[in-house]
Amino acid sequence: MNKKKIINDPVYGFISIPAGLVFDLIEHPYFQRLRYIKQLGMTHLVYPGALHTRFHHALGAMHLMCLAIETIRNKGHQITVEEEEAVIIAILLHDIGHGPFSHALEQTIVEGISHEDISILLMNKLNRQFDGRLSMAIEIFNGTYPKRFLHELVSGQLDMDRMDYLNRDSFFTGVSEGVISFDRIIKMLDVVGDHIAVEEKGIYSIEKFLIARRLMYWQVYLHKTVVSAEQLLAKILKRARELALKDKRLFATPALNHFLSNTITKDDFMSSDAHVEKFTKLDDNDIMAALKVWETCDDFILSSLCRMLMRRHLYHIDITNDAPDVALLEKLSEKAMGQYPISQEELDYFVFTDTIKNNAYKPGDGSILILMKDGKLQDIAQASDNSNLEALARTVKKYIICYTKELI
Repeated sequence: MNKKKIINDPVYGFISIPAGLVFDLIEHPYFQRLRYIKQLGMTHLVYPGALHTRFHHALGAMHLMCLAIETIRNKGHQITVEEEEAVIIAILLHDIGHGPFSHALEQTIVEGISHEDISILLMNKLNRQFDGRLSMAIEIFNGTYPKRFLHELVSGQLDMDRMDYLNRDSFFTGVSEGVISFDRIIKMLDVVGDHIAVEEKGIYSIEKFLIARRLMYWQVYLHKTVVSAEQLLAKILKRARELALKDKRLFATPALNHFLSNTITKDDFMSSDAHVEKFTKLDDNDIMAALKVWETCDDFILSSLCRMLMRRHLYHIDITNDAPDVALLEKLSEKAMGQYPISQEELDYFVFTDTIKNNAYKPGDGSILILMKDGKLQDIAQASDNSNLEALARTVKKYIICYTKELI
């Protein structure tokens, strides 16, 4: 079988797939599932072009990793052929544990289990299937491999994951503020004291990278309509699970039904192949098929919420710097109780509050290091003369209040 493949990527052009183990992993059903999971969940309800997949993203991150390894080698640092393959595998599989509409899913039907937990679980399963050939990749992914800088390329504040998703998400949404100079940043990478550093002449590209990340969060990932849609989907899944656990028969694919009808702890999930195998059968199609059928469910709450999402009649959402006004909440709650056939316990399907956070950069948490001309290393926040970076280093927390539009 010919394993020398080239993929035409809309962002980078032609991407070469390394032959051998990397090709075999891409062909594996666990990885192919990512073709059917959108990278940006419900964001297409705001930006219609945002229909790219986690499969796209993983291949893009792999391509950038190949470029980064080439740059670091050219600067005299030794990376063996085995290490190159391992770090490529680590970035390729970094998102393999994502479920459909992952953030909504993580809050509801797979409680207490993050996609990172599932990624490492699936990597370990693949390692057994491939006779231990992923062992080094797993060490790099976990940060236990001796060459620490390889882990930083996979998971850090300037990793190939972020580099690709900013570039790719801005491309498909059309939000130009997210465009970054990924090629220049990669050419400026170096390794100092077993840490990734950026040559001083690349400092302005790093500043733009951090500012782009902040703007993409407010304009895309935390756009008020995107947040509203994700909150609505989370409420739908919560209600469906609530009904399923009370033995109500709901339409669902076998994989989705497994997670709706069972209470599965993190320990259960991590120790049982049955749960994991069911999870690997879940993708966006399972959720969307269920939503279409649940629109006609005889449960008022579930059918109402599904109709809202399918018709894009989303929650009204207010985002504020201060905690929501208690009097407003009471007024909305009273109106909802009078308007809908619901109990007090069911009120939070129609009126509720939450918080969102935006943190573009965390100094000290795997800092972005700048290699100054005198050979010293400085954190980007100190090395930059851009006062905006101090603001980027602060976590911005905002409050949200969601309620159905009939209550306005």
